[in-house]
Amino acid sequence: MNSAADLHTIRLSIARRIVEHIRHDTSDLAPSAMRNPAAVYTDSEHHQRERQLLFRETPVVACLSQELPEPLSYRVFDDVGVPIVVTRGEDGKVRAFLNICTHRGARLVRRDEGKSKLFRCWFHGWSFDTQGRLRGAPERERFGDCLAASEHLTEVPAAERYGLVFVQATPGQTMDIDAHLGDFAAQLKLLNIERAAPVAADTMAVQANWKYALDTYGEGYHAVALHKETLGPLFRPDITVFDPFGPHFRIHFVEHSMAEWLDKPEDQWQVMDRIGGIHYIFPNTVIFVGKVKPGENFYQVFRHFPGESVGETITRHAIYAPSGVQSEEDRETVRQAFIDTRYVVEREDYIAAAEGWHNLLALPADHTLLFGQQELVLQHMHKNFSQRLGETTP
Repeated sequence: MNSAADLHTIRLSIARRIVEHIRHDTSDLAPSAMRNPAAVYTDSEHHQRERQLLFRETPVVACLSQELPEPLSYRVFDDVGVPIVVTRGEDGKVRAFLNICTHRGARLVRRDEGKSKLFRCWFHGWSFDTQGRLRGAPERERFGDCLAASEHLTEVPAAERYGLVFVQATPGQTMDIDAHLGDFAAQLKLLNIERAAPVAADTMAVQANWKYALDTYGEGYHAVALHKETLGPLFRPDITVFDPFGPHFRIHFVEHSMAEWLDKPEDQWQVMDRIGGIHYIFPNTVIFVGKVKPGENFYQVFRHFPGESVGETITRHAIYAPSGVQSEEDRETVRQAFIDTRYVVEREDYIAAAEGWHNLLALPADHTLLFGQQELVLQHMHKNFSQRLGETTP
């Protein structure tokens, strides 16, 4: 699958499923409801295991390829609790290193992003190239034979696929990014994310466990109640179209206006404009494909990272023009979609998440939360979290 025709075929198939659900008042559902321990959101020891196994020993998206636009571009990446610098070498290859000078452990790169042929430590002036090799050390001769073990930055696995840059933040491990993405790779490839141009980005913080915040992206069941004046009037909360791909997935929520498709031929459904959906890359990345106006879409990317404590989360939120920015008018239209989305997430989803998570602290230690059949996406996510942690799945 590598063409607009393939993407149209997939989106038409999804639209047909939506029409059948509307026609029969049905939805994709889990086989049964599921209980999930409240402790997975509140237990500090469990939280630290997640930080290690899900965020340091699992590939995570560090940035988009377009955010390392040319050789010598770099970005720092601290969000998994390990200082990392990701760089595109003169050879065009993406690499990642611990952002730690091998001399005395100082932070090597102190700007968030930029372009540089050499990274020079501000502490003692040691310098390294984009392949991590030591290129300069003042008074080098005074280190004698001991310098050999310090002549290369500590590398961590990195890979670039389908417009996304992945890192695995534990030195000495191997990362098989193709095995990690599995069948979902074909879906990501069709999005042509490598062509997407950044338009706006910011960070959102929420005083809640990272999974409680992430859960709000995975079900439309709350749309009418929580988003009654924003998204609620637009979407049906009772229909979800769900496609799992290993631990990853794609979901679509259904607009009320799609009911008009029941009386129209398929060539009038405008599926390329109206079918986008949410693409989730395990463990923490959400790519939302939405429309700005007919013929113009956006990609919004949300990457959720746990803080040091169990009740802290940051979300890196960014929006992109899928085929580049065509005009300043288009840029402002996409930027407004970013602002509108941020309002809904911060003022509605994240307020509810913070209040709800805080309430969990008052529950008995053995309390469980209930996911209904319509919350099948949450069931899928939490089962895969448990499996990755080597726990009994709910």
